[in-house]
Amino acid sequence: MSVKTDFLIIGSGIAGLYSALKLAKHGTVAIVTKKHKAESNTNYAQGGIASVFDPKDSFDRHIKDTLDASAGLCKLEAVKLVVEEGPAHIKELFKIGVPFTLDKNGNFDLGREGGHHFHRIVHVKDHTGRDVESNLLNKVKDEPNITIFEDHAAIDLITEHHTFSPGPANDSLLHCWGAYVLDSNSDKVVKFTSKATILASGGCGQVYLHTTNPGIATGDGVAMCYRAGASIANMEFMQFHPTTLYHPDAGSFLISEAVRGFGGTLITQDGLEFMQNYHPMKSLAPRDIVARAIDNELKKRGDRCVFLDVTHLDADKIRNRFPQIYEKCASFKIDITKEPIPVVPAAHYSCGGVVTDLNAKTIISGLFACGEVACTGVHGANRLASNSLLEALVFANRACQSAVQFVKAQKNQMPRIPHWDDAGTFNSEEWVLISHDKMEIKNLMWDYVGIVRSNLRLERALSRIRLIRQEIENFYRRTKVTDGLVELRNLATVAQLIIQSALLRKESRGLHYTTDYPKTNDEDFLKDTIVQHKTYPF
Repeated sequence: MSVKTDFLIIGSGIAGLYSALKLAKHGTVAIVTKKHKAESNTNYAQGGIASVFDPKDSFDRHIKDTLDASAGLCKLEAVKLVVEEGPAHIKELFKIGVPFTLDKNGNFDLGREGGHHFHRIVHVKDHTGRDVESNLLNKVKDEPNITIFEDHAAIDLITEHHTFSPGPANDSLLHCWGAYVLDSNSDKVVKFTSKATILASGGCGQVYLHTTNPGIATGDGVAMCYRAGASIANMEFMQFHPTTLYHPDAGSFLISEAVRGFGGTLITQDGLEFMQNYHPMKSLAPRDIVARAIDNELKKRGDRCVFLDVTHLDADKIRNRFPQIYEKCASFKIDITKEPIPVVPAAHYSCGGVVTDLNAKTIISGLFACGEVACTGVHGANRLASNSLLEALVFANRACQSAVQFVKAQKNQMPRIPHWDDAGTFNSEEWVLISHDKMEIKNLMWDYVGIVRSNLRLERALSRIRLIRQEIENFYRRTKVTDGLVELRNLATVAQLIIQSALLRKESRGLHYTTDYPKTNDEDFLKDTIVQHKTYPF
């Protein structure tokens, strides 16, 4: 089975859908997505999109806040690009129907979040991502040039590894001609070939036991690119959101940073504020500082959670501004207008990923990346709140421009690409092997590669993950592919990349804190951590 298209997009969050709309004017577009309906990190993004619309604010101030939060690893040119190009794309979303909350004068109602010195968060109450995604999806479905393949999981990118050719003769050693994709409904592997491929597959939060991410966030894009030979950077910088609902049935439900921006304060079980002991911005400090502060308070006091208190604020305003959070907490018998919200940190956002330039190009010819899967230089060692959707929009647009230019300039013919070959494999009913390995990875990462790390923990984690990866690869090679096996293989790969990157960074910076190197070392480590799987020449 095979599908031919001008442009292949892997992923259907904000980056993938926005890319598709832009590319539909230039050819046929196929969107491959594991999800059915609205499962993505975009859909879970409550807070909003950071951008400059307040006359008192400025691009320079937004840039400075981003640089300050990044612990020195942001690339100024990338940050400048996103901050300055972002507002136009937000206005474009507004034009296509995203119902951003407006103030009484008809302007964007701007919220404030941790690390921001100004109100600059454009939002739709507390369910921004959901409304952005649903409106983009509706527009995409109206485009005749776009076909969405739901319940389709990308297995691997198609490169020289699959063509059995001696390798290209021009400057670039690697090309991408699409991907092998598992159709989950038919259990068949489909060959998707394309003139250009845009990777927008999202993050890898499911590598951790506690995460705000949906079940599909298994690091597929990073793992596929690593196997293909792309550069992967800064995987040690996993952002832990400081405040997720602490309840056995809540599934790490996110309590938006906008709640603290609205005036919420963090308190201990006995009602004492504590953030003034960690940062001058108190409860509005950057996420890495707040997450570590909470982690420290829990360990110091032996408590299971801290509390986010909004009971001193106007109850009607709280219900109006945060309806989703209010209703979710109410479903667990917590009235947030009368009692503090129990919260704990959880894995949230990966600041690392597939390395791209300012035009979303990877080192693999014909492959572009945007959204959380990409490492563009915007986030550095710690993402400033609500910069993620902004970056996704700007780099999705740039990826499209680059892809269109690439296709126009292409003169080389696509090589003969074989169909997926599963000869010699068998159908396995040993699901217990997959589920056990998955939980072992998630527990291993939470216990040893979490908010606070050490050489001993990291080395123990690396030793175990290598064994797990080998077991999974052996199983993968003799077994017909399934959704669960594809995800498990990718989770193990991403886990090892995070651990190896953490071991390479012998300092504490941003989201990476190690007790063996508690200080920041600008002399030796003011640079990205790059890993690459060298599997060529062919």
